Amino acid sequence: MTKSLVDCIGQTFILAYQEKTEQLASFLRAAGCHVEVLRQVHRSEYKHYSRSYLCLLNHRKAWERALLSERPTLIVEADFVPVANFAQLPSPYDPTDDQLGIAWLYTCAAQIYNITDQGHAQGYSTSMVAYVVTQQSAWRLIELAERVQADPGPETYTPWDSGIDYYLRDLNFHNYVPWRNYGEHGGIPNPEHRQNHLSTTHRADVLYGPLAFAPPYGDVFKERAYGRVKGLGRLLLNKYLRGPVLRGSHQPMKLLTFAIGRQLTHRL
Repeated sequence: MTKSLVDCIGQTFILAYQEKTEQLASFLRAAGCHVEVLRQVHRSEYKHYSRSYLCLLNHRKAWERALLSERPTLIVEADFVPVANFAQLPSPYDPTDDQLGIAWLYTCAAQIYNITDQGHAQGYSTSMVAYVVTQQSAWRLIELAERVQADPGPETYTPWDSGIDYYLRDLNFHNYVPWRNYGEHGGIPNPEHRQNHLSTTHRADVLYGPLAFAPPYGDVFKERAYGRVKGLGRLLLNKYLRGPVLRGSHQPMKLLTFAIGRQLTHRL
């Protein structure tokens, strides 16, 4: 029997700066999560730091706490909006995998490259809106944060989250992406993305169900339609499942079934 996500995790951290977290925290507690809010306290030197580095500092705080737990840790940003059936959803990763690196619950620019015998998808994502890590992978992510601190440094923009999959895979970890997203990114774009010629907006391409509460952005229909259309476009353009991956796989039908099947829903 497939275990639920909530049954597979220990602690849950909500990462925040000045955002309101009461609604998200209450929902996750009701879903069965043991929740703590980690709120970043402003320091004078932070005014010189890039937003991407300040974000990394907040995640590092959660990774340091993840070192203290023998069970996997769920980490969500304050602008994560979970789906209403969050508590009942299955784990997106194999709970018996002792090489679990990261399991994304929300993906951006996702790609899949393997389907396990249990039917879980291993793959790539950027964005750290909602994900699960272990003691072992958290330690390695702290090492990554120290590398970023050394080069390019706190004042320089760096897309550190875009390299998580490659970094952990090189260390023999297994990384997972979900069948469908466990929630939506409700935040506003980081202006550094536009300045560095990156996509300024990201939304979930397909959700597991209706959202538990309304995201803070304005037109929900418009934003959800944008996410769905972009997701379908990535599938049709072979960006979610890339041609070389499909041709080189010993299980092409499993990959195709997963990639196409997840999009077969009328729900925005």
